[in-house]
Amino acid sequence: MEYLFTLEMKVRDYECDLQGVVNNANYQHYMEHTRHEFLESLGVNFGKMHEDGLDAFVTKVSISYKKSLRSGDHYRSALRCAMRAPKLVFYQDILHLDGSLAARGEVECVVVDNGRLTRGEFFADRLRDVLPQDAQ
Repeated sequence: MEYLFTLEMKVRDYECDLQGVVNNANYQHYMEHTRHEFLESLGVNFGKMHEDGLDAFVTKVSISYKKSLRSGDHYRSALRCAMRAPKLVFYQDILHLDGSLAARGEVECVVVDNGRLTRGEFFADRLRDVLPQDAQ
């Protein structure tokens, strides 16, 4: 699968539960961190957005868990995305370094302007040059 962005990270001890595997909630943290790093690479600053009256919100998250990560594991967090106005939809994978899938997520986000839902122009404008035509 071709991704727009990947980030390598390492599991920390405190992210694991009593069974010695990464607690399910932490996969959502990994995905969120990857989305923020991706958008930051495009010049998006959430603090600046907020100062300008714009706020991005997650409206839906769906994660399927496949093969647990364990303490000390290095992994890749990868994403691709598509505009489905007014939503920006992220398709995210957490991968063991051998390429096997640890978790797969789909996250929908919207932008509000001073409390009003936008049509998605903010992200559409910033992603125009990086998204394939069929994803715009």
